[in-house]
Amino acid sequence: METYTDQYIGGGWRPSLGEGTITVLNPATEEALAAVAAGDAADVESAVAAARAAQRAWGASSKETRLAHLTAIRDGLAAHQEEIAATVTAELGAPIGFSTAVHAALPLAVASGYVELLAGFEFTERVGNSTVYREPAGVVGAITPWNYPLHQIVAKVVPALAAGCTVVLKPAEDTPLVARLFARIVHEAGLPAGVFNLVTGIGSVAGAALAAHPDVELVSFTGSTAVGRAIGEQAGRGIKRVALELGGKSANVVLPGADLARAVNVNVGNVFANSGQTCSAWTRLLVHQDQYEEAVAIAAKAAAKYVPGDPTRPETRLGPVVNAKQRDRVRGYIRAGLDAGARLVAGGVDAPEGAERGFFVRPTVLADVTPDMTVAQEEIFGPVLCVLAYRDEDHAVELANGTDYGLAGGVWAADEATAVAFARRMDTGQVDINGGRFNPLAPFGGYKGSGVGRELGRHGLEEFLRTKSLQF
Repeated sequence: METYTDQYIGGGWRPSLGEGTITVLNPATEEALAAVAAGDAADVESAVAAARAAQRAWGASSKETRLAHLTAIRDGLAAHQEEIAATVTAELGAPIGFSTAVHAALPLAVASGYVELLAGFEFTERVGNSTVYREPAGVVGAITPWNYPLHQIVAKVVPALAAGCTVVLKPAEDTPLVARLFARIVHEAGLPAGVFNLVTGIGSVAGAALAAHPDVELVSFTGSTAVGRAIGEQAGRGIKRVALELGGKSANVVLPGADLARAVNVNVGNVFANSGQTCSAWTRLLVHQDQYEEAVAIAAKAAAKYVPGDPTRPETRLGPVVNAKQRDRVRGYIRAGLDAGARLVAGGVDAPEGAERGFFVRPTVLADVTPDMTVAQEEIFGPVLCVLAYRDEDHAVELANGTDYGLAGGVWAADEATAVAFARRMDTGQVDINGGRFNPLAPFGGYKGSGVGRELGRHGLEEFLRTKSLQF
């Protein structure tokens, strides 16, 4: 087992100032993969100082200079696709097919999009007798989650660098290995010292120190709503900008006349992907009461195809959840749903057959779910689908909007116009119409308790810019 006791600060690897290490487990086998440094406030202080020292020169650098470095990062991501996929499968437990198609390929697509966007982006514009300048926000503290570990890193770091910001990254403690791989890629791209820095550590220690640091001018955080709320409150006291991508309890609404079988089958695949550990997953399936039992039967049949197994095998469709705490949490939600009167039509609280080791959860479908149940209101973050019935379109809107979240959703209808009209009534940041594909250039972010700000594309770049106008 490799033990890494260094942090990437000021353009190179330095011994961590924190005490101890964090053991990274393989969630499919529960075996130790590696250990990384448990960075603390002293490491954060060193990293922020390096970022602060590099900020003025990097912010003043030409677009062409930044573009050359981002192109090198993109090329590095392309060159390391196999290693990225294998690393994420090892530390997250995502099936290798999904790791290859999503965990490795999506960050490359996002980085490629920003290279293209930056090439044509105008940082100044003339408005009447004013010239408006878009300038870098400054030092960015990026705090990323474990569920899409490299995608979330790239979605924050690359646009921040494109904007002329310097960055201190604190990745999730469950998945730090792919973050270290990203630091290697950045180093190979030849960025000036201090422009990008990496501190591994526990969120409550290193993450908290980074979010609170007075020289960090913008905090970009993805994670739980509870932590996001705390970061927002702290930022408010310091008049600090935040971008928060938080939880979700997204509804997939199937309107009468839609292709019911396709809508339900796509929903099951959506919610079981990445072992259900997707903030934007359609965890609530809303079906008209006249089609309810048919939809439940389709969902149960589809769920049976997701057999938990070894994530390194190409045929595996469902891997483990990330750790024991998450496994127990998800099973606890399933139990709470059954206790509240939900009907189990697939899965359950017991460990899957043959899963003596690993943090596996049965792919579960709960029917007869009512909107007052905990499983219909709180983010479970595991392979659990709740199916609810609605009476009419207004009732469907009420159910879809009836949680504290508003991150994503889906609408299926017989025609596009009907689906779009319904989607416009949903209080959520992104809606897929009749199975529309994820677009890495479109803005991603939530309403209500799902956060503030946007990631990806032009809107994601603008999060890291501030605006100045000169009148003459």
